[in-house]
Amino acid sequence: MATDPKPTLDEIIEQIGECGARICEIDASEAGAGNISVYMGWDVEVRRHFPNAEEIELPVPAPALAGGTVLATGSGRRLRQIEAEPLAAIGAVKIHEGGRTGTLYTSNTRKFARLTSEFNSHLAVHQDQVERRGVDFQAVVHAQPPHLTYLSHIPAYRDTERMNRAILRWEPESIVSLSQGIAVLPFFIPGSEEMGEANVTGLRDFEITLWSKHGTMSRSDVSVYRAVDRVEYAETGAKYEYMDLVAGGRAEGLTKDEINGVATTFSIDSPWL
Repeated sequence: MATDPKPTLDEIIEQIGECGARICEIDASEAGAGNISVYMGWDVEVRRHFPNAEEIELPVPAPALAGGTVLATGSGRRLRQIEAEPLAAIGAVKIHEGGRTGTLYTSNTRKFARLTSEFNSHLAVHQDQVERRGVDFQAVVHAQPPHLTYLSHIPAYRDTERMNRAILRWEPESIVSLSQGIAVLPFFIPGSEEMGEANVTGLRDFEITLWSKHGTMSRSDVSVYRAVDRVEYAETGAKYEYMDLVAGGRAEGLTKDEINGVATTFSIDSPWL
């Protein structure tokens, strides 16, 4: 949860821009793929940044978010361009009482027709986390990291335990920074109700979901940076796993005892120990 003092709107917008650029640097967002949203549960003045207002119907009910604000990237906006011109790519939604409608605020330099096509998935995760855990801040990042996505095309890796055992064995840092691992979901039609429900459920116990044959969604109630860090750690583990597959499975990786030793040293509790 966000601690006092709360991050300013400028600070959060800056984080979105920097994190969008980083997602692109690791080849996890081609063209207009990938999107970012941030929920702020305190009163935020957005009109100086986003002076234009329109009423919208929310794609999913979000009553727990009433009175809060969700920043989200616009559909078709390239994450690599956000840092240079953030107000053109981001909208701010003030959630109304009842959580079925909101006011969308945008800037005079707006360059998108609507918010990201994954806005329903973002909103559903924010709603669930706020309702269940009472968080007043949360960042959600959807990316398409190539090695993780590739592994999900292999049937044997479309299993949560198998995937976590595979990607957590390559770096000592992984069990520390990705201690809860990732939830592997089956393939769903992007934006479908089934995918949204599975994603929400997965992110209750995990901080990243892998949408098989599609990409990832990660969350953090600390910062946008932390949500992207989780993508980086998971993608790095997947890259090592891919390299080992290409090399014919010759590498040892960290042994279970070595991983347990790291976890003990850093007081890490993980289901994968």
